[in-house]
Amino acid sequence: MTNDAKMPGMRTTIVIDDDVLDRTRGLALATEQPLRFILNEALRLGLDAMALPVKSKPYRTRPRKMGLKPGRDINRIQELMALTDGEDAR
Repeated sequence: MTNDAKMPGMRTTIVIDDDVLDRTRGLALATEQPLRFILNEALRLGLDAMALPVKSKPYRTRPRKMGLKPGRDINRIQELMALTDGEDAR
């Protein structure tokens, strides 16, 4: 982490949303650090976090018993296929 007094850095103009600026100013006052230091640290932390791969939960399915509708017989599979896929499925 760089200290603002040691390295002046590049000067640029950016547009900061009001809520972000309010939070940054509040943190600068609370920590007695310069606004520039708080902004640079927040950007570093944010950029580091954005560079990490996104962690996602593994996809899982829950098996459920489907069963057959009343009057259907698994032993007559061709008839069941014709009912579900149409007569061309044979």
